[in-house]
Amino acid sequence: MNLLQRLWYQHQFKHSPYHALFERYQGDELVSLDCETTSLDPHSAELVTIAATRIKANRILTSQSLHLTLQPPASLDSRSVTVHRIRHQDLQQGLEAKQALTQLLAFIGNRPLVGYHIRYDKTILDRYFQRHFAFALPNRLIEVSHLYHQRLERLLPNAYYDLSLEAISHHLGLPVPERHDALQDAIAAALIYVRLKHGDMPMLTSS
Repeated sequence: MNLLQRLWYQHQFKHSPYHALFERYQGDELVSLDCETTSLDPHSAELVTIAATRIKANRILTSQSLHLTLQPPASLDSRSVTVHRIRHQDLQQGLEAKQALTQLLAFIGNRPLVGYHIRYDKTILDRYFQRHFAFALPNRLIEVSHLYHQRLERLLPNAYYDLSLEAISHHLGLPVPERHDALQDAIAAALIYVRLKHGDMPMLTSS
């Protein structure tokens, strides 16, 4: 969110309980976030689960994680089930969208958001927030694959890199996540962030 957008939202929501969201974050925490959705198109995909965990310095606060399951969306079909293995019956006790978004806002506040393909998740979340709250998330975004690529570029300029979550985790000596679980992916992105910010870059070897 650029400065003009932030100022506009500050004016529009100055008497709203959400006005603090549009102030610049002054703390020292970040939130790693991931969503499971019904498709790969961020302009039409619907939310199935949302997960997030906080990061403080070089610590991942998994005891303060959030994992929300939403009610089954209309577009949840057999094709999307094969991706994330979440069925209609698994979502029967899920939250209504606005209830889930309210809990998410309380958890993330205006902290920066860390993730793997985080712009994809934010594009979907922004659609939901615009629909239910009339604003988009103002949080700054940090893409871990970009951080990883920047570090590698300093070592091996113009080389080809595998930027999949599994390859990055393997190269950094981190547990390779079981994919298509929102909380595990959020934790994996948090581990990558902490490793890149507070650890040394391992040598890249051919295999």
